Amino acid sequence: MYRIESNTTVSRISYAGTERLSIHREGKALRFEAAARYTRDSPGGKSSAKALFVQMLLPTGSFEDRIDNDPDFLTILNQPFAVELDAATLHDIRNLHGRLPFAATSPLGGATVLRGFLRPGTNGPINGHQAVAVRFEAEGPMSGALPGHADATVSGNMRMDGTAYYALDDAILRALSVTLTINAQLQENGPPASVPVRIVYRRSIRAAAGENDPHGTTKRLLRVPPATGGETAAPSVR
Repeated sequence: MYRIESNTTVSRISYAGTERLSIHREGKALRFEAAARYTRDSPGGKSSAKALFVQMLLPTGSFEDRIDNDPDFLTILNQPFAVELDAATLHDIRNLHGRLPFAATSPLGGATVLRGFLRPGTNGPINGHQAVAVRFEAEGPMSGALPGHADATVSGNMRMDGTAYYALDDAILRALSVTLTINAQLQENGPPASVPVRIVYRRSIRAAAGENDPHGTTKRLLRVPPATGGETAAPSVR
């Protein structure tokens, strides 16, 4: 939801669709490829879109982005949490007690770093895979252009909270629910004036095994019900 506080202008954009996560070994590295098809529902109407994100897990243990054709930040590889954990990190999450400080890059890209805490969530099965849940909350300053809206810049504060679920058998990220809230001053091309704005982005992703996918490497993008404020928000063009 995009809301200008001074005149109650509201714009909503929602997304719904599916994506498939493929994992292949290339030498000593792993190639992760997420391909998504979805419907974008905005005040201007509905449209179909595709997204592609390719990431490599290098022998050093670090991830390297190779293809980023995901302008709406929807694929499982374009989120603030790794798609797969190593054994040591999974062990640490399973034995997490209390709050643990952490830092993450902004889900909207850029150089913004959010700092906060991890804490245990409610564990349970995700499509037949037992998963460990980790809750997260973090915040930090934001300044710059809004993704997809080069004529609009914001300066203010960003807060992220949600839950990530990792399977115990293969350490793959099986589900993710995250809310990103921005409270800032909005400046658009035109008169040199800014107005208060509140922007809420929500993402809900959950794995579902396909017909020929016994390991459940198909990730399904789920629409968050509008009654819970589940639309992804972006400023309207004025």
